[in-house]
Order: sequence, then structure tokens, then C-alpha cells
Amino acid sequence: MMLLTSPQEAYRRVDFDARVSGAGPAELVHLCYEHLVSALGTAVHADRRGDNCLKSRSMTRALTAITALQMGLAGGGDGDTGGVAGALNQIYEAARRTVLDSALHFDSERICVLREDFLEIGRALRGT
Repeated sequence: MMLLTSPQEAYRRVDFDARVSGAGPAELVHLCYEHLVSALGTAVHADRRGDNCLKSRSMTRALTAITALQMGLAGGGDGDTGGVAGALNQIYEAARRTVLDSALHFDSERICVLREDFLEIGRALRGT
């Protein structure tokens, strides 16, 4: 399986796996945000280069990060939560729809806006 992967992708995966294995709950959330932001950026870059395979893999990575964030919400992200968790679930669900909509018609501008939104949320969560 690793033979089919670029050296950069293999390194990214090993680095991510190592960081996940040593992370607590708050750090896992930050890792998901990093993973999401990176995947969205790579998808936009791949679209500009005309690399549909990389774009597709990146959008799949973005969906994986969104799913992990939703699953980490109190109540499992099922929409019955209130307060911050409920607001985050709405944001994550809107992000999911944006990514899925881009599977049929890739909208680079919407993906860039989504990426910037998650960069901003991630910074706010970190307090930077």
C-alpha cells in the first residue's frame, strides 16, 4: 500500500499518526482542524494544477476530519446538543455540505472561504 503513496503523503501520514497517538482530547480537536485546513488547501492547489486524483483524495481527507469533529461533540454530533456543541455541529454540517457539493462541481472560492473559516476557528480555540 505504501508503494502507491508519494513520499510526501507517507511522511504526512506517519507524522499525523504519531501526533494522534500521543494527543489528549483538546489536542485531537486541534489536529482535526489542522488536518481539515491542510486538506482543503491541498484540494484547491490540486484543482489549479488539474490533478483530479489529488483533489479527490484531499476532499475525502476533509470529510474525514469533519466527521471526526462531529463525532467528538457531546451527544455524538446528532443535533440534539445545545450551546457551543450545537453551534459547532451546525458549522460542521454546513462544512460537510460544502465539501460534498464540491464533489459534483468544485467551487474553489467556496472551499477557500471554508478553509479560512476553519483557520479562524482553530486560532480562536487555541487562543492565538
